[in-house]
Amino acid sequence: MLVRIAVTLTVLVCAAVLRPQAFDARLAIVQVEAQPLAAQAARVADALAYVGAPLSPAEREALRAAAATPDPSSAIQAILDPYCLLEVHINPESRVKVAPGPAHAELIERGWRTFLVKVHNEAGVTAALRVSSPQAQRVFSRGSRGFSTDPRPPQTISAADVADRWLDLEMFDKPPLTAALSGLAVEYRIVQLSSRDAGRREATLAADIGQGSQDLGFRNDAPILFTVRPSVDVTLRVHDEHGQPTVAAFVIRDAQQRVYPSQAKRLAPDFAFQPQVYRADGETVRLAEGTYDVDVSHGPEYVAQRQTITVGREPLTASFALSRWIDLPARGWYSGDHHIHAAGCLHYETPGIGVEPRDMMRHILGEALSIGSVLTWGPGYYYQRQFFEGRDHPLSTPGSRMRYDVEVSGFPSSHAGHLVLLRLKDQDYPGVKTLDDWPTWTLPILQWAKAQGAVVGFAHSGWGLEVKDTNFPTQEMPRFDGIGANEYIVDVTHDAVDFISTVDTPAPWELNIWYHTLNAGFRTRISGETDFPCIFGDRVGLGRSYVKLDRLDYDRWADGIRSGRAYVTDGKSHLLDFRVGGVDVGTHDSEVRLAQPGTVTVSAQVAARLPEQPDDALHRLPLDKAPYWDLERARTPGPGGPREVPVEIVVNGRVAATRWITADGTMRAIDVDVPIERSSWVALRILPSSHTNPMFVLVGGQPVRASRQSAEWCLRAVDQCWAQKAPKIAASERAAAEAAYEHARQAYRRIVAESTVP
Repeated sequence: MLVRIAVTLTVLVCAAVLRPQAFDARLAIVQVEAQPLAAQAARVADALAYVGAPLSPAEREALRAAAATPDPSSAIQAILDPYCLLEVHINPESRVKVAPGPAHAELIERGWRTFLVKVHNEAGVTAALRVSSPQAQRVFSRGSRGFSTDPRPPQTISAADVADRWLDLEMFDKPPLTAALSGLAVEYRIVQLSSRDAGRREATLAADIGQGSQDLGFRNDAPILFTVRPSVDVTLRVHDEHGQPTVAAFVIRDAQQRVYPSQAKRLAPDFAFQPQVYRADGETVRLAEGTYDVDVSHGPEYVAQRQTITVGREPLTASFALSRWIDLPARGWYSGDHHIHAAGCLHYETPGIGVEPRDMMRHILGEALSIGSVLTWGPGYYYQRQFFEGRDHPLSTPGSRMRYDVEVSGFPSSHAGHLVLLRLKDQDYPGVKTLDDWPTWTLPILQWAKAQGAVVGFAHSGWGLEVKDTNFPTQEMPRFDGIGANEYIVDVTHDAVDFISTVDTPAPWELNIWYHTLNAGFRTRISGETDFPCIFGDRVGLGRSYVKLDRLDYDRWADGIRSGRAYVTDGKSHLLDFRVGGVDVGTHDSEVRLAQPGTVTVSAQVAARLPEQPDDALHRLPLDKAPYWDLERARTPGPGGPREVPVEIVVNGRVAATRWITADGTMRAIDVDVPIERSSWVALRILPSSHTNPMFVLVGGQPVRASRQSAEWCLRAVDQCWAQKAPKIAASERAAAEAAYEHARQAYRRIVAESTVP
């Protein structure tokens, strides 16, 4: 009887194993509160986009619309479940069980694929979820980087063990996600996998929420048979408009809009926070068999291209010929971004170290920047300072110059405003040993830097200078509680500031304080910056200054910023050869002298380029939402077509005349006669996209005193700034700071008294 029973049981087990199982691959829908699930699902969608594996626009819209359905939580799960490689069930006793999910188990040889993990959390635990595999070299997550999945000491792991470790596995738990579970009954996590080999490979994937949480009976892991698509080298040939080899930005996407190489495990010079990679002519990317859209760009002066390539089983060469819509260097105008970082913010897991000069140079070349200023600052200061030489870096080329300089950020004076110090000869403030020894306010630093010939200014000027009124200059008083051009209101009266930065904060906030000080008679210039990758990580050169030079040279370029022989732009519009009364901006002290009130001719060469179809979402964005400067915001369809933008002549902060141009990339001449009744400053702008530096028209030899209200605003601003900054100025420096602030008050009082115009 026992034998007969045993035989019967064996037959039944074999039948169960051999018989094809027609199971429902859909995951069970779990009832859960809809609002927190929707919030978590939105973060997951954002994270998927960040790592280059986005949901489709229709799926993103479906997630947003799910809230209006009769059963929101079910609708959300129905959208996300098909992407789940695993389902993890945590029972009320906190035991973890794992089952395969419905996602297609396909990987790419030496590439990364991204999947979801559905977590059914009956216990409401808030520990970190870990997914591991004996076939993986290591399991990676924030806080557990380097944790081996094999408990044996390294010396006991054989060559055969290593050979079987064909899988790389990583949990993505960086922002907008968190390492810990939320405790919600259902949530989704992201797991990323890469294969060393092509073909079919089986891996066992396990999950746990800490030691001893695994369920019993082999239920805390699941064997999954992967199909690994082979990959081949694709050689990229890229040439500029002259047929010369160059470096370009490549965004490579498959039919599902997944980005290649995967952003998940990029190493410098490829940055994980960008979809593009930069490749020089003849360099390669590795892609699996399939069809890909390749977007190629080379900075805003070039026409972005899209090319489709089909990759087979043999290595492929793809060629790309770049073309310009405008050639500024040929006209003597050279672009630069004075605010780039090689450490901190988005730079990898070790922002205290960052990346090397060769990595930053590749990005400068890829965006066709003539000048790239890589600024060492608080994070990474002690590592990155080794690259400072007080001269152009040896990696510079004839067409692109790179130099390491300093941003005073993360220093004791940072509360008063971050400082950009360009063209330094010595990066060490006298008598200091560490960052903590630097001054606690800005004026001494600016004066020290200028004494050695540096060109100096304030970074990300708008922070702390927020105003609601977009009709600037406004009498509204900002809080002066940020890290932008706050103490500028004092330092400008000491002739200690060459420029304030623009393009990387909202235009009304940046320009309001600048317009007020210009109205008071001061002559600070503006310069364009990106603050890469802290304010913008998209790419270097999103904010630029174009300087007119007879030849490219870093020192001359910095001098052009100081003299105002420059304009700032997002790169989509250009204001060349701005002159007033026949005098070019930045020459002859930017002055035009009139014996008496009269008329001056304002002229320039102007070009802008927009696509035919408007970007309505960007156009409708408030000015305090990024991107802060973008030509699309200036689009005003009119009789000239859907691409018209206004070119405004500004006199003393107010629009004196407007000319409309079509943003089709064509260079157009502008000549406008403008009446000047008293000493004034004049500038040209396409707001918020580009802005010239000012020209100063002096009538009867009198200084500019354009507005008593502006001078009074500046006077009140000194008191507002002191109220915010004084508590953080060291006691040993307080007397000098008080004297400097009082000097500023006296200067503005004199200007108020000299101002006859309200």
